[in-house]
Amino acid sequence: MKKVGFFRSIQLKFIVIYILLLIIAVQVIGSYVARELEAELLDNFKESTNDRIDLLSYNLEQAFNKKRTDDPLEPTLQEDIQNIVIDVDRSGATTTTIQVINNQGRVLGTNDYLNQDIIGKKITEDIVQRAIKFKTSLDNTLLNSKTGERMFVRVEPIEDIEGNVQGVIYLETSLEGVYGQLQKINEIFFKGSIIALVVSVILGILVARAITKPIVEMRRQAQTMARGDFSQKVKVYGTDEISQLAVTFNHLNDRLKHSMATIEKEQRKLSSVLENMTEGVIATDNKGEITLINEAAGRLFNENPNSLISKDLLLLLDLEEKVEDIIELQESGSVVLDFSDEEDLFIVRANFSAIYDDHRHSRTSGIITVLSDVTEDEKVEQERREFVSNVSHELRTPLTTLRSYLEALTDGAWKDPVIAPKFLEVIQNETERMIRMVNSLLQLSRMDSKEHTLHREDIDFTPFFHNIIDRFEMNVKDEKINFNRQIPNKSFHVWIDKDRLTQVLDNIISNAVKYSPDGGTITLKIERHIRQIVVSVRDEGIGIEYDKLDKIFDRFYRVDKARTRQLGGTGLGLAITRELVEAHYGRIWANSKEGKGTTIYFTLPLINHKRRREI
Repeated sequence: MKKVGFFRSIQLKFIVIYILLLIIAVQVIGSYVARELEAELLDNFKESTNDRIDLLSYNLEQAFNKKRTDDPLEPTLQEDIQNIVIDVDRSGATTTTIQVINNQGRVLGTNDYLNQDIIGKKITEDIVQRAIKFKTSLDNTLLNSKTGERMFVRVEPIEDIEGNVQGVIYLETSLEGVYGQLQKINEIFFKGSIIALVVSVILGILVARAITKPIVEMRRQAQTMARGDFSQKVKVYGTDEISQLAVTFNHLNDRLKHSMATIEKEQRKLSSVLENMTEGVIATDNKGEITLINEAAGRLFNENPNSLISKDLLLLLDLEEKVEDIIELQESGSVVLDFSDEEDLFIVRANFSAIYDDHRHSRTSGIITVLSDVTEDEKVEQERREFVSNVSHELRTPLTTLRSYLEALTDGAWKDPVIAPKFLEVIQNETERMIRMVNSLLQLSRMDSKEHTLHREDIDFTPFFHNIIDRFEMNVKDEKINFNRQIPNKSFHVWIDKDRLTQVLDNIISNAVKYSPDGGTITLKIERHIRQIVVSVRDEGIGIEYDKLDKIFDRFYRVDKARTRQLGGTGLGLAITRELVEAHYGRIWANSKEGKGTTIYFTLPLINHKRRREI
């Protein structure tokens, strides 16, 4: 999150709003005070002027109404008026011009010493004529065109006892003194406003910081919370609304901390489950694009899971030609996908389920796909089918033979002293072969179900191996097969079940005898390796093709089926042998070249000295 500059901060907004409100308040107050003060000063000035006019008017009425004689020493009307004007002017402002004008419009007296020649002249100003004509007082504010000063003009009529206008008083005085006084007051008010504004700005900054400090702290805490750190708290400075907001913010921090911890815990569980699942899990959106995929799914496709993000699920599963819309996968439930090639079998089962936006399942937001590798299951199923088919085939052949010979005997062959014994011998051999096959199947079944118990003991393998070879040499004297023993004259102590290991060696050596030509040699060998011995039996038979070597230990597998049946084999001997060797913690394998014979190897772990002392 970008840092907010001062000029974009809420603190500056508080200061600007505070200053604007203060300026508006000062302007309103200043305008109101200036207007009222101006009105008050003008009223006082006019009231003072009117008092002077009233005094002058009273004295002038006395002068106009005074009876005059012919005494030359007695002052004339004009002289009396001039004296009265001068006396009144001495008590007034020097900037005031007073003129006394008779009803004919002639000036009888004035206080203007510089303009005494105006006495006796006629005044034609409109305001004077209207005052004489209408017998009323008139006043006006004018602008002196010469000096540019604002002037107050007052014309007051002088009446006699009968109410006739004998003249008027013309007073003209400057208002600059009033406005000058008002200007000084305004200057004082302006300076006071500036001082108040500066003080208010400083207080506004302090107040704005005090107000915004919790907000700034909450902003910083929000940024810290956005980074996943919930360890800090916002300081609470009081009990006002912002403080309550800080308390609520801290409570929100605690709730978010708890919720995030819970979510992270659940996510870890989910991630652990997904990563440790053997099944592949793929989540997609409603468009079919992959949004989540675990490692198991990546291994199924032999790709990095991260590289499959945003890819189309239908293309990945090779279903784009079969399915038009991703939602159709939910309806199908599950699909078996065959990714096999010419060399390997690879079968995957895909199960689909929808992801809904709400609990009402009204809108699908995606699909969850669970992929299971069912190759082994398919192999097991295939082996089961092959096993059932082989068992059925192996039993059907002797049963068919038995039925044929029994039918022949029933039809009268039992009476023939030559044929009947041969038929009975065949029936007996086939019956014994079926018994051996059933016993072998039962033994394999017990091994598969872990019901087969080994009775182990400490055996010196060298004399044990010689005894088994001696028995075979006695039984194959007529077949002219030679046994080449390459067995060291040493003791090899192993922990084995004698009967089961005898069965192992019987199966291996019997096969070597069966497939050895007349006069062939069977080589029997023991080699010591680290903590184990390797026992090998090599014949000089027809050999086995390389691609069939791993299959000879499968159940019912025969390299030469015709010859094996002729020799009485069931195809289960080496399968039982492998199970018994592995039960002794050994390993069995084969090497062969066509026309040069086959060698069967198996290992057995040696008993160490500590183990022997415990025994």
